[in-house]
Amino acid sequence: MGFLIALIALSVMIFIHELGHFLAARFFGVTVERFSIGFGPVVAKKWCCGTEWAISALPLGGYVKMKGQDDTDPTKRSSDPDSYNSKKPWQRIIILLAGPFANFFLAFILYLIVALAGYSTLAPKIGKVVPNSPASQAGLQKGDVIVTINNQKITTWEDLSHIISSHPEPLHFKIKRGEKIIELTITPKPTQTKNIFGETVTRPMIGIAPSGELVKLHLTPLQAIQVAWDKTVQASKFIVLGIEKMIEGVVSPKEIGGVITIMDVTAKASEAGIIALLSFSALISVNLGVLNLLPIPALDGGHIMFNLYEWITRRPPSEEMLLRLTYMGWVFLIGLMGLGLYNDINRLMGVTHG
Repeated sequence: MGFLIALIALSVMIFIHELGHFLAARFFGVTVERFSIGFGPVVAKKWCCGTEWAISALPLGGYVKMKGQDDTDPTKRSSDPDSYNSKKPWQRIIILLAGPFANFFLAFILYLIVALAGYSTLAPKIGKVVPNSPASQAGLQKGDVIVTINNQKITTWEDLSHIISSHPEPLHFKIKRGEKIIELTITPKPTQTKNIFGETVTRPMIGIAPSGELVKLHLTPLQAIQVAWDKTVQASKFIVLGIEKMIEGVVSPKEIGGVITIMDVTAKASEAGIIALLSFSALISVNLGVLNLLPIPALDGGHIMFNLYEWITRRPPSEEMLLRLTYMGWVFLIGLMGLGLYNDINRLMGVTHG
């Protein structure tokens, strides 16, 4: 059941991405010859509204086939007024951006639903105080609940973590201990720790860890919109940073996951509950949006680069350049997918890397 839910969730994200392209193309008068969920042989199709709507055999993506556009042979063009090629470069760029934008918008809506439904996060309750740390020296104890820092209300552990890590100067704490409210001043100490990518970083810390207790947040619609926006932006920045760390060699290529990993994690998220499924689906949707904007030929980002070149120089790239770069892009993408599949199989077989 989890696998089926994961397949449906992934298909919805792909559909929304391609729907963005479809709507923008139709807005500018481009004929969309086929709208397909999946690649390869068509297993089911229906003709409607001037477009063939299809489901293909390999559910690993999707595409819209616009008149005058062929990713397998970019030299195939059409000068008809309803073709993709006949449109101005800025119009083509909007059509290309519409797919990733649809993914970001879907993520925002999913995060908004989660925020409005009320989601659980770590409570600002101390579970451990590190000996000889600023927190220990100031008198903080296990079980203390942090109420405010510098008169800013603390609702979640994320709130206090953000304030402490960005303020190396002395901080004024209000602590609830049983029925008492205690006021303390604590100066964060620069401390070496590991970030999510395994790098050693130095940041202000006071030496406390969360208790693990959860608090459920109930937000107003305006607060929920702000949270949804923040989470969408944060997810986008995280994925871009992850790509940057992979290029730098900080993150090993062995960490790359393919569609099997995505399906597996999505299935597990669905078993954890609807909120977990929506949150993870939002992250995957952002991931699809960001990756499609990479300047790799055969991806939306690569096509955008070609159109920017034409817009600036007032002439399209040469057919030879288009062919070479597009084929290089396909080789890169197929290799990346192969690496992801290889890593997925190793994980399923329990293979560990030394």
